[in-house]
Amino acid sequence: MANIHPTAVVDHSAQLADDVEVGPYAIIEGDVEIGPGTVIRPHAVIRRYTSMGAGNHVDSFVALGGEPQDYKFDVSQVSYLRIGDKNIFREGVTISRGTGEGSETRVGDGTYWMANSHAGHNCIIEDGVILANGALVAGHCTVGRKAILPANGCVHQFVWIGEMCMFQGGAAISMHAPPFCLLAEDNTIVGLNVVGLRRSPDITDDDREDVKEVFQLLYRSGLTPTRALEEMDKRDLGSAGSRFREFVRKACTAQKPYHRGIVPNINRGHQRKQ
Repeated sequence: MANIHPTAVVDHSAQLADDVEVGPYAIIEGDVEIGPGTVIRPHAVIRRYTSMGAGNHVDSFVALGGEPQDYKFDVSQVSYLRIGDKNIFREGVTISRGTGEGSETRVGDGTYWMANSHAGHNCIIEDGVILANGALVAGHCTVGRKAILPANGCVHQFVWIGEMCMFQGGAAISMHAPPFCLLAEDNTIVGLNVVGLRRSPDITDDDREDVKEVFQLLYRSGLTPTRALEEMDKRDLGSAGSRFREFVRKACTAQKPYHRGIVPNINRGHQRKQ
């Protein structure tokens, strides 16, 4: 039987695994599912229609599955927040459930949310993403696996962030950011996340060369993104380079409201040796 503190409020319809721990004054609403090995700290709130897998850590004053911050949202709608396994939500994290009947916000496995970070409705936060303190992701965004979002930075709604992107503190974007890139300030690519590429166990030396090549075509060749994509299509790329290319293709062909363009050419004042 779950270890529930006497002062916690747990709805009778919530489904908790036998070894879930629920701390003092925590609130778990109805239609919630919490997997084994999960810890809910004091004063956390798990709102209706939230589900999470195994081994999650929910710290104090976290609010998961809150109603979307959307004027159009109808409180009678049933929508969801679905969370995977082994995620850490530190103090003050907030994540909204989807807006629109049957819609959902999704969080993968092994993400780390530092204090006061937030993801809005209908976001997809993929495996291994890290959100630093105060990082804010607006609704309908996708954040690719192992991306690292900035302290006190912002992501505009309807934006896609590629895998293993890394942001400098306070950076903000309102356009799509291709995989493996390093970003700073406002909508500025400053280079590749070369340290992350070098450390990643699933990125080979050939992958790194491919990524450098397609990055050069997109950002240092003087070509438009569409022409750069045509040049990429002439290359025989491995897995990582192909993922970069397909991200660019998706961004170039996106329809409204996702037609936001790609984060533009390098700010020459911030170039780094690759």
